[in-house]
Amino acid sequence: AFGAVGDWMYRNIGGIDLDPAAPGYKHSRIAPRPGAGLTRARASLETLYGPLATSWQIEAGQFVLDVTVPPNTSAEVTLWDSEVSSVTEGHQSVSTAPGVRSVRQRGDHVVIEIGSGSYHFSVPMRS
Repeated sequence: AFGAVGDWMYRNIGGIDLDPAAPGYKHSRIAPRPGAGLTRARASLETLYGPLATSWQIEAGQFVLDVTVPPNTSAEVTLWDSEVSSVTEGHQSVSTAPGVRSVRQRGDHVVIEIGSGSYHFSVPMRS
């Protein structure tokens, strides 16, 4: 039972999930879900390629997400309730940021495909 709770916390609070199409965390899914009164969280997982890590916080009306993707891997990052035009990575437009392979709007969410490296995403929180 404790394993199921831990798995849920990694996938939902930390936002780290396996992509079933790419076993072994060669390609990961990152999609933390803030809520339930939490204002920050941090999670990391040691993969075959190195550490995969997330850290997020809500500060001054912004959702700030730091992601570290191990070498020779990639990840899909989902930012809930956001618009492409309002998302930044490293204080610049996410669309032109180094390491960002693609950005698309999927309904009310932004989906970003990234390569290995460290990223600092920021998006205004919706009221």
